[in-house]
Amino acid sequence: MPNAMINALSRRSALASAAPMATFPDVTIERTGPASRFVLRGGEAVAHAAGTALPLELAPAVGRVVARDGIAALCLGPDEWLLLGPPEQERELQQRLNAALQSLPHSLVSIGHRDVAFVLWGRAAADVINAGCPLDLRMAAFPAGCTSRTLLGKAEIVLWRIEPQAFRIETARSFAAYVNEFLLLAARNNG
Repeated sequence: MPNAMINALSRRSALASAAPMATFPDVTIERTGPASRFVLRGGEAVAHAAGTALPLELAPAVGRVVARDGIAALCLGPDEWLLLGPPEQERELQQRLNAALQSLPHSLVSIGHRDVAFVLWGRAAADVINAGCPLDLRMAAFPAGCTSRTLLGKAEIVLWRIEPQAFRIETARSFAAYVNEFLLLAARNNG
């Protein structure tokens, strides 16, 4: 295969032509950079061992997030966590987790290249997300530190409320352009 063909087939970012940040009067939308991402499945012993290895106590309740020192554990199910960390720590985190979990029945899958993330913050962040998300994002129903699998329009997402007016959206790379355009349109129409 000629070099030109190989270069043409090289991986391109799903958002290569999109601006990394958009600011509107009441909300800012930012596409984040790469991250370490792992899906961990297992019981209480797995959660304890993984928490010791990170070190970060994994959130014991579905829909809750524990974060410290740039690492976050989002509890998505009774035995499932999405683990997020800095991209430069991916290999180290995987080695620490593998060592801690080697004698326990579990599943640990690196998904760092599968997903992309967006962060929204500002007074209208919840309104922009609610333009296509059925969750009740009032603080009483979905406070800071909560997470959920849900939809944004037609895209599957994991939503994490980081702070009262700040959210992180994780979605599959194949939905990235759609989610980006959806958020920009909702932000433009907000108000």
